Amino acid sequence: MRLYLLSLIFVFTCLFSCTQTAICQSDMPESNVKKWWKQAIVYQIYPRSFKDSDGDGIGDLKGIISKLDYIKSLGVTAVWINPIYSSPNDDNGYDVSDYRGIMKDFGTMADFDALLKGLHQRGIKLVMDLVVNHSSDEHEWFKQSRSSRTSPYREYYHWWNAERGKPPYRYSLFDVNHDAWKYDSLTNAYYLHYFSRKQPDLNWENPKLRHEVYDIMKFWADKGIDGFRLDAFGFAAKDTSFPALPEGYEKNFMPYYSMQGNLHGYLQEMNREVFSKYNVMSVAEGAGNSFKDAHNLVDADRNELNMAYPFDAVDMPKPEGYSLLRFKELFSRWDSAFANKGWVSVFLANHDQARMVSRFGNDSPEFRELSSKMLSTFIMTMRGTPYYYNGDELGMTNAGFDKIEDYKDMATLNEYQRLKNTGGDLQKFMEQLKFGSRDNGRTPFQWNSSANAGFTSGTPWIKVNPNYKIINYAAEQNDPNSVLNYFRKLAKLRKQKQLLVYGKYNELDKTNPDVYAYTRELGGQKMLVLLNFTKTAARVNLSSNISTAQLVLCNYDKVPQKNKYASVVTLRPYEALIYKL
Repeated sequence: MRLYLLSLIFVFTCLFSCTQTAICQSDMPESNVKKWWKQAIVYQIYPRSFKDSDGDGIGDLKGIISKLDYIKSLGVTAVWINPIYSSPNDDNGYDVSDYRGIMKDFGTMADFDALLKGLHQRGIKLVMDLVVNHSSDEHEWFKQSRSSRTSPYREYYHWWNAERGKPPYRYSLFDVNHDAWKYDSLTNAYYLHYFSRKQPDLNWENPKLRHEVYDIMKFWADKGIDGFRLDAFGFAAKDTSFPALPEGYEKNFMPYYSMQGNLHGYLQEMNREVFSKYNVMSVAEGAGNSFKDAHNLVDADRNELNMAYPFDAVDMPKPEGYSLLRFKELFSRWDSAFANKGWVSVFLANHDQARMVSRFGNDSPEFRELSSKMLSTFIMTMRGTPYYYNGDELGMTNAGFDKIEDYKDMATLNEYQRLKNTGGDLQKFMEQLKFGSRDNGRTPFQWNSSANAGFTSGTPWIKVNPNYKIINYAAEQNDPNSVLNYFRKLAKLRKQKQLLVYGKYNELDKTNPDVYAYTRELGGQKMLVLLNFTKTAARVNLSSNISTAQLVLCNYDKVPQKNKYASVVTLRPYEALIYKL
């Protein structure tokens, strides 16, 4: 009987324990459930501009392979590489002609396999761009689609037969006339292209097309890649009746283009067919038009994607500046909206933006290093997966080309031609390019002070920034106070401190127009981050005395003086401080 009673006690104890565990797990915020992609530090590589191995002036896969130890030394845990698929290169690889091939400029599939193996040997995961809102017009699908109205590939794209009249206006982001319908005489019809004329939009309403895409994804997942970044996928679903849209809608086209139709159904199908069968992460380009849209994309119970990639912040800077108050309010709102469910990315630059320090910081010789470090501190101490663009770890700046001939971006060149055709202000446009052109972020990586910054032995596809003799890897590698080595310290700290990944975020001194201050807290541990976004000294008011706080990291060579009444802290220009409380 005693053994029986002990057995009953044991059973009830186990049941109670299991029940309590289940309750605890169900009560745990979804955002705190540990995943490798939440803890990742993602380093974005623009392959055309990273490292050229063969002297043709174009970065390539062997070039990246030659720098794998450098990438490892940064402390990053994942690499996102921009498209390397076969492409005629109208939009620098975002016009894919063969999703299972490698662009000749970049190398071979054997080179890709070696790259993937090399990354994995160093404990680094690989995320690839998935460009399936559109293809190249040189893709075999499109060649077949435009060959005949009865082609089995006709419904892989969006066509409007000319006898119906001219189709209702659709805005194109890259077309020289901003007209998204291109007439094709072969079958007397128009095809749709939200981007360039050589990027016809794929018809996701066609299940055959969707399953072609899933098979392509499985091809790469079977090779062992670790994730997909879905380029422009928010535009994939469309109302194929193409109703007329309100006049002037192109001034704010996102509500009419993004998150339309059955997009969520397609993503759920993609999840069932691909994501659920592989240990891969998935990230959207963009986050829809609202927090509701973003949650519908990434909440775990939706079975769609893992994380959103919101553009609100990178669209903020203008040549005349930006408001730190608005910047803080934006990131605080995103954090609040995703505190319990879903997950977001944190970034200030990518291949579609000019350089981070030139837009959000101060790229003058006096403040470039300090403001670069300060901005990196922000990215690496916020809740959300940090995405860091290659070259920003050196504090690379905008090139600010003076001549239109120095720009290579198709969208830029088309807009220049449109303004020229319509009598627009070309001088003003050129000034805007110096600040905001995405070619500023695509100049070659500055490896050393030798010719062409050590990027190539040939003529680079786009000019090297003239400041490469001062700003380069070789100059920063052995300087313990360099922007590069500061980034390495940040990466090490983030990997050591789980609270910087999962910890609660709380903004302090919200109305301060110069300083961004916040805490991160998890499991009884707490850290304070203070960031001065200005070129002058600035004060921050804290809710408690921090005179006994332990300084963890500072972006100045000399640490700040301690103040025993430190509830008000004065920060030096662009100073960044991390304290353990």
